[in-house]
Amino acid sequence: MNAFLPESLQSLISLLMVEGVGDKIAKNLISYCGSPEAVFKEKRSLLQKIPEVGSVTAHAIRKFRDFDRAIKEFEFVRKHDIRMLCIYNDDYPNRLRHCPDSPLLLYYKGVADFNVPRMVAIVGTRNATDYGREHATSLAAGLAEMGATIVSGLAYGIDITAHRSALMFGTPTIGVLAHGLDRLYPFDHRSTASKMLEQGGLITEQMSMSKPDRENFPKRNRIIAGMCDAVIVVEAATKGGALITADIANSYNRDVFAVPGRTGDPFSEGCNQLIKTHRAAMITKPADISYIMRWDDAGTRKKNIQRQLFVELNEDETTVKNILEVQGKTGVDLLSAASKLSPSKVAGALLGLEIKGVVKSLPGKLYELAGL
Repeated sequence: MNAFLPESLQSLISLLMVEGVGDKIAKNLISYCGSPEAVFKEKRSLLQKIPEVGSVTAHAIRKFRDFDRAIKEFEFVRKHDIRMLCIYNDDYPNRLRHCPDSPLLLYYKGVADFNVPRMVAIVGTRNATDYGREHATSLAAGLAEMGATIVSGLAYGIDITAHRSALMFGTPTIGVLAHGLDRLYPFDHRSTASKMLEQGGLITEQMSMSKPDRENFPKRNRIIAGMCDAVIVVEAATKGGALITADIANSYNRDVFAVPGRTGDPFSEGCNQLIKTHRAAMITKPADISYIMRWDDAGTRKKNIQRQLFVELNEDETTVKNILEVQGKTGVDLLSAASKLSPSKVAGALLGLEIKGVVKSLPGKLYELAGL
């Protein structure tokens, strides 16, 4: 994958600051223009023809002048040894990369590897009971033995129990934040967060000076769900962030688990409802996760069926196939950016590869090589 250089990352910060430009539109702009800096040099008449951009957003791009804010953010990142993880670069969390609403840019501080074989989120209510904390601790202990990295949101209750248990059992743990890395919310967890930097890390899509505003938490939850192989809900009421994370995980085709609780317990109603409506599998102990995820027989699985050899491919099909061999599950936008082909050419190449049995389409408009 072609890595974004520092000047491109600085331009990417600016692009994401433009009013009306979110991750999806920014991906379209970069796909068509070739780079973030090229977007700001493109004519308005051409920008507004790019899918989902339109005249208002094209005008906002051409009139954008707050490049100094991006420069200051870039200086802040370098001063505090923060890594900028761009979706087009190899160090970006690979599981998250393939989600349709994945953030273009993440800010990360720590030592964790985002692309380890096993990564699991433990989430739940802020009003955790002894029952919930005991299960969160037990699950963290079991996941540590399985070699899994534990992800959560650093909130009160189940989240912080999961992080502290991971630290205690010696497995990496990553906190996903709903604000910039220049602050910590809740502040009471600063000691735990400091230890996590040496045994995991902290990650966010928010720039410095971003506050933990209400609208940032659902965005945070999609990152938790997208980074992981599975999401475990330990305790949850009928409404709340943990259920949002579970629903997002289901939309990403992630495995979702829930710990059952007593009927009538307000902080188990959400988990019981997830199980009853088949949106989560019931678990009561760590071994359940290993069994359902098939981690206990990983060494005995059959080898993947070898793809057909000697299939004749044209130049575009060969380019797309080669990218899929490296990247795995990938969408049209990322294939277009990586290959420098237009989305229409990528779509044509994918159709040809499907017909020839080289690739297969997946939910979420993703593609991967057949036989995987």
